[in-house]
Amino acid sequence: MLAQLLIFGVLLQGEAVAPAKPAAGQVVTQAGPDRTALLKVKRIYVDSFGDDPTSREVQSMIVSALVGTNEFKVTENRDRADAVLKGVALEKSSQELHAYSEGTAVASGGGGAAIKDSAANTETIREAKVTVRLVNPDGDVIWTSTQESKGAKYKGSTSDAADRCIKQLLKDMEKLKTANAGASTQPVAETDAPKK
Repeated sequence: MLAQLLIFGVLLQGEAVAPAKPAAGQVVTQAGPDRTALLKVKRIYVDSFGDDPTSREVQSMIVSALVGTNEFKVTENRDRADAVLKGVALEKSSQELHAYSEGTAVASGGGGAAIKDSAANTETIREAKVTVRLVNPDGDVIWTSTQESKGAKYKGSTSDAADRCIKQLLKDMEKLKTANAGASTQPVAETDAPKK
C-alpha cells in the first residue's frame, strides 16, 4: 500500500513539473499568454541591428516599412515607446555555375569532322535572413518573426525579408484583433440573480 502511494505521488509530481508548450505563433509572456499585449503597441522604438552595412540597411528598411503601415508611430525616444523592436540581419551571396556542352562528330572513310559547342556562365544569388522581436518595457518578448528571402521580382533580398517581417507583424495583429472581436461578441451567460 505504501509503495502504491509513493508511485502515485511520483506520477503526480511528474505531471505538475511538465510545462505546456505554446502553440506555434502564440504570443507568450513570462506569466503566460497575453493576447492583448501586441495590440497595445502603438509607438515603437527600433533598436540598432548592428554596425555592419547590411544591418544598418535592414534597420532603415524596417523603420520605413513600419512608418508606411500607418499602424504605428516610430519614435527615436526609447523611453516613450510601447515596445522596442530588436533584430538581426544576415545576408550572404553565392555564385551558381551554369554550364553546358554538346558535340557532334561525323566519320567517313579516311577522315571526319567534329563540332563542339560549350558555354558557361555564373549567377550571383543573394539570400537574406532577418529575425526581429518586439519587447515590452518590462523586457518581455511579445512577438517574434524570422523571414528569409532570395530576393523578390522587383526588390533585393534584404528589402524583401524586411518587408516580410512587417507584413507578418500586421498579419499577426489582425489575427489577434479578429480573435478578440470574436471573444467579445459571445453571449454572456445569464445568472439566476433575482430581477428587480
